[in-house]
Amino acid sequence: MKTAADLLKSTSVSVDPATYTLLSLSLDQWNLLIQDPALSPRMTAPFMIFYDGKEVTLLLDDTDFETIRHAVRDIEVEKSFRLLTFDIELGFDVVGFIALVTKILADTNISVVTLSAFSRDHLLIKQNDLGDALKALGPHVAELC
Repeated sequence: MKTAADLLKSTSVSVDPATYTLLSLSLDQWNLLIQDPALSPRMTAPFMIFYDGKEVTLLLDDTDFETIRHAVRDIEVEKSFRLLTFDIELGFDVVGFIALVTKILADTNISVVTLSAFSRDHLLIKQNDLGDALKALGPHVAELC
């Protein structure tokens, strides 16, 4: 079985050209938002919806955020993220992949938001930290795109 370092060394990291925003909504705010289908994210750009029992977190690119901005008030917003994707399908038996990646970035004092899809891991990195993040990851991955 390959180690997390072996897997990281064999992957490419892509950076989505869009800038992303994280939003925190109450369940009531979310329920109001979904009543209008025109406020749904486009299916042509990455997005995330996560409810943890306390808040609804939305990740939207800036185009989708601008579409819903007028409909969401009094919410927490964190802007200027870039989405990095590790282009490797990881099985559920892989141990330590994201821990290794976040350690590499933590050693460079870069804050991250981790996201996992079913088979791929992603990071949100602040736009201002993107260059330093790519520089830190470069020696550990097969390719930066």
